[in-house]
Amino acid sequence: MQEEIQDRIQRMINFMNFARHFLVNRNPFKKFCNDCLATIKSVFSITQKRKMVRYRLSVELYNIKKWEDIIASNNEHYFLKGNKLNEMR
Repeated sequence: MQEEIQDRIQRMINFMNFARHFLVNRNPFKKFCNDCLATIKSVFSITQKRKMVRYRLSVELYNIKKWEDIIASNNEHYFLKGNKLNEMR
């Protein structure tokens, strides 16, 4: 009976040591705090990111429109081109 109690106490001590080493090495509380801080920083920087995306989108749309105008002006079948349309009449 005494040996069984000592065995169970030794198992509890071993488990507590394992849990302590896990908490020291992995430190889930510190990871949780760091993740929370990263989430808060990303939430506060959303407006800046949105402005950057809007700027990039407007630049890309401007470049696309510019290339479409260049392609359309060099196209013979461009229907708004005045000279070709008047010659066909």
